[in-house]
Amino acid sequence: MNITVFCSAYSLDERYTEPAAEFARLLGERGHTLVWGGSHAGLMGLLADGVKEAGGRLVGISVDLLAHKTYEGADELVMTRDLAERKAQLLARADAVVVLVGGLGTLDEVSEVLELKKHGLHDKPVVVLDTDGFYEGLHTQLLRMDQEGFLPRPLAQLITFAATPAEALDHLQHLREH
Repeated sequence: MNITVFCSAYSLDERYTEPAAEFARLLGERGHTLVWGGSHAGLMGLLADGVKEAGGRLVGISVDLLAHKTYEGADELVMTRDLAERKAQLLARADAVVVLVGGLGTLDEVSEVLELKKHGLHDKPVVVLDTDGFYEGLHTQLLRMDQEGFLPRPLAQLITFAATPAEALDHLQHLREH
């Protein structure tokens, strides 16, 4: 399965890096392909290293303005003109999307993927790995949007929140089998 992962390009505390490393190891061991922002920096680099070490395949989708940060060991590296094209390519290459901890770029990516899914422009599963309650606020906001009629589809059809790396990947595997 091609799993697009949105996450931070910053170096983070071990409470975030350890679950990301576990997710990377499981992704690689289970024979999946990581599709990601193509960077060697921060959590992105840690993720790519872990997937590669565990035998997984790497497809990086980078952008010209970040060419100096591309990951050299990718099996495939695609360069895009701008961030909009990069997001489109990340989604186009995905069988599923997993969101790890991240900043504004990650929030932008998950928002766009959910907006496109809301309008029926894709139906790929989206799973948020809610490490250390990082996305608790987002989950609360999305639940309120759902409860107050701001979403045309039930929230459970748009996104799933997982507490552990194994739970995130098990959910995707279950969906694939059914």
